[in-house]
Amino acid sequence: MNTRIPPAPCSMRKAPRQQRSQSTVECIVEAGARVLAERGWARFTTNEVARTAGVSIGSLYQYFPNNLAIAEAIRKRHLDEILQLLPDIEDQAEAISLEQCIGRLIDGVIAIHAKNQNLHRILLDEVPLAPREFYETFEREYHGRYEALIRAAASPGDTGADHAVAARILADALEGIVHSAARRNDLLSPAAKREATRMMRSYLQARKKG
Repeated sequence: MNTRIPPAPCSMRKAPRQQRSQSTVECIVEAGARVLAERGWARFTTNEVARTAGVSIGSLYQYFPNNLAIAEAIRKRHLDEILQLLPDIEDQAEAISLEQCIGRLIDGVIAIHAKNQNLHRILLDEVPLAPREFYETFEREYHGRYEALIRAAASPGDTGADHAVAARILADALEGIVHSAARRNDLLSPAAKREATRMMRSYLQARKKG
């Protein structure tokens, strides 16, 4: 399980503005993801990340104060990728059915976590919890996607009073399924996907019935 730590510098020292500095930061974050996945949190060091990225340790410290800051940048990239893959049923270029939206949502969540299952396991279980400046913004957008799904599946008389709560419940349920499957290296199991789809469909149907 994650270890909770007291507040500490865990964000970037400065944001890269020029293309060259942006490329350097991207290289450091990508190298950090590889090192973290291969070595785990206990052996995750700034020196190893700098060596893997092909940059000096001084260049790394221009942007990241410590290894936790790099880990949080890796986590933020992961969350950004989740939002890119999750469908927004209210912002689709073409009309899609509720069933299609459920399928796309589950496919998106599975795809991003299947990309590097060991890395996600380490982020979940090993990297200490730290204050996350970006997390509130992510959660609003993330749960908004689920809330749009809840609204689309609601019965005509549903006042919407519990939509936000239902969205969090549904998101938590799918996250639990995906994270547990990732820990077991079972994320790409067709049976797991089928049951996750059945769970989500049954929940939405049950809410519609009241």
